Amino acid sequence: MMALLRPELPEDDENWAFELKWDGVRAVAYVRSDGLALISRNDKDMAPSYPELGALTGMIREPVVLDGEIVALRDGRPDFGLLQSRMHVQRPTGELVRSTPVAYYVFDLLRRGDRSLLAEPYTARRRELEELGLNTDPVFTPPWWAGGGEAVLAASIEQGLEGVVAKPLTSPYLPGRRGPWIKVKNVRHQEVIVAGWTPGEGRRADMIGSLVLGVYDDHALRYIGNVGTGFTENSLHELADRLRPIERPDNPFDTTVPAAVSRTAHWTEPELVGEVAFSEWTTDGHLRHPSWRGLRPDKQPEQVTRET
Repeated sequence: MMALLRPELPEDDENWAFELKWDGVRAVAYVRSDGLALISRNDKDMAPSYPELGALTGMIREPVVLDGEIVALRDGRPDFGLLQSRMHVQRPTGELVRSTPVAYYVFDLLRRGDRSLLAEPYTARRRELEELGLNTDPVFTPPWWAGGGEAVLAASIEQGLEGVVAKPLTSPYLPGRRGPWIKVKNVRHQEVIVAGWTPGEGRRADMIGSLVLGVYDDHALRYIGNVGTGFTENSLHELADRLRPIERPDNPFDTTVPAAVSRTAHWTEPELVGEVAFSEWTTDGHLRHPSWRGLRPDKQPEQVTRET
């Protein structure tokens, strides 16, 4: 179940639950005594990438299905850039797990034993989730608040967090649906499809200068701008390695690309999904001041549309 991006919190504050928004990778956890599956939004099992979360199997005495966010912490706050070093590693070494540990922040309980809780209201699901007592590293149950959304949003800003998720107190869990949950972000983020790159200049003359970005709009791939900041040298090399095998001779977009971009662009199949931070949308539908945050292997290109 996904949340709709909204610019403001709901007015009928007393009818909503508020949670802090965690900057990580969404995962539904299927927990049994004999194993764990961590299913991403594109239906891939991420459990081998995060072996420390196998501790879940010893924390619960009955089979459960949980919903939550995998995060990597820096100075006590989720750091999406830090998580990047774990997201692409199928079998991490012990050294990587020790140097960049992750945690699982659980915010919903979908099944407990033989009982489905999907039709139960939010408050009932949270009550049963808290009964499980999941508050031992690396698995935690963050708090929620009934009403008081403005205070929660203010706290998220003060703590440098991504924003707030608001959920109707009576809402069931609707798999595959976007809404009635809503999210209000302190910083705007947008999932993007990488459809090509342009060469760099100066010290990046032999490297990627910017990525050519798009989103789907009614099944048409629409150009939304380029991003040329926010990269580390390692991320540029990784992107070059991933883009080289999927190069193509022609422009993959269904909408117009500025001539200045087309003249120098190296086109690729629109297969890689990433994420950028940005200030706002321009009147012609382009990203203003985008900055690269990293690849999103947990997302499929066809899932990427503009978040208004």
